[in-house]
Formats: sequence, structure tokens, C-alpha cells
Amino acid sequence: MRPLFLSTTSFLAGLLLLSSCQQGNTEKTVVKEKVDSPQYFLLRPKLEKEYGYSHAVQIGDDLKISGAVSMDDSGVIVAPGNMEQQMKNCYSDLEKILKHYGYTYDDVVVENVYTTNMDEFIKVSGFRNSIYKKQFPTGTWLEVKGLAIKGQLIEIDMEAHKSN
Repeated sequence: MRPLFLSTTSFLAGLLLLSSCQQGNTEKTVVKEKVDSPQYFLLRPKLEKEYGYSHAVQIGDDLKISGAVSMDDSGVIVAPGNMEQQMKNCYSDLEKILKHYGYTYDDVVVENVYTTNMDEFIKVSGFRNSIYKKQFPTGTWLEVKGLAIKGQLIEIDMEAHKSN
């Protein structure tokens, strides 16, 4: 009688195990899929079309901004030879783009600076303390041989993220 009891117990335990495995396979996993199409922004539409780029694109909660430079709407360099003013003009344009999408400098997570004169940039880089009040983003500072237009001393690109 004892062997039958063990066999029956083993059989029932096996069925229970099999049942729980099958039940686990029948449960549906719900994955929230976020589908957002890119939203493009042109700060200077005529120039951006000529050069072949969009100044910014937002996808979901992420915003990517192309390099901002110190120029007017006609493509003329503003403040030639003046690193500090060119830097301030870059940040002014970047702020316009951030505001367009409802972001602030507090949402910036990456900032890359390209300059033709690192020593001069470092001398005036303290200005960044006035715009990044919460924290500084990650990023890279690079000295380059030249930028897109002769006379440009600095170009700044960034990425921002808005948490829900």
C-alpha cells in the first residue's frame, strides 16, 4: 500500500507543478509601449535648409539640440573675436529652443562645447554658473581647428530629458 501512496503523491505533485508552469505561461505580460514621432524645430529655417540640418528634435521625453553658434538669421557671425559674447549668444539660442519644448537648463543632461580657443573659453566659462543652478550636465569640451563658418569661436550642442 505504501508504494501506491508514494506514486499517487508523486503523481499529484507532478500535476501541480505542471499546472503551475502552464499557468505561468498563460499569463499575459503587459508592456507599455510609448510611440512618439520625432518633432523637429528650426530656429533659422532658411539657413538650416541651406546647411541641411534641423536645429532640434524631440522624441518622447528626450530633446537633442544641434550646435548653437553666435550668428544672426542671415548667417553672419555676431561678436567676431569675442569669445564671451559668442558663448552668451549660443546659450541664448539654446534657451529659446529649450523653452519652445517646455524645458529649462535644469533638464539638460549633456552639453558639448567645441571651441577654436580652449584657453579663452576656460577664462569665460564661469558664465555657465549663471545658467546651471541645479547641477552641471555631463559633456565634453573640445578644441577644434575650425567650425562651420569662418570666425566662429564656439559651438555648443546639448541633450535634455524631461521626466514624467
